[in-house]
Amino acid sequence: MLDKKALDVQVLHVAPLTSIADYLVIGSAESDRQTRAIANSIAEVLSCVGERPLSLEGTTSDQWILIDFGDVVAHVFRQDARAHYALERLWSDAKSIPVPDDASPVTPQKRMIPKSAFPKMV
Repeated sequence: MLDKKALDVQVLHVAPLTSIADYLVIGSAESDRQTRAIANSIAEVLSCVGERPLSLEGTTSDQWILIDFGDVVAHVFRQDARAHYALERLWSDAKSIPVPDDASPVTPQKRMIPKSAFPKMV
């Protein structure tokens, strides 16, 4: 996320609160295009280490893209959508894991994933 300039990245440890995932990773983008770029980057980086998403939602509007990797679910929001849904408030009992501002982003040596490569979810 950080390599594509995601804003206000937060990691929430939700395992004690739910069985749907152990961690939620939440980040914001300033535009639909940046939202897609961040989601592409997440999928690309994790595919480099052999992790494929179990599910992908929101690619038709690019305002809120959810990528489910099982134990980790990534939410990439356009800023206004993130403020509206306020997942941090919904999961306020979850422990927040600090994300350093100077964290070195991982940049894979692969090409961008085209929009057509994402599965269509019904």
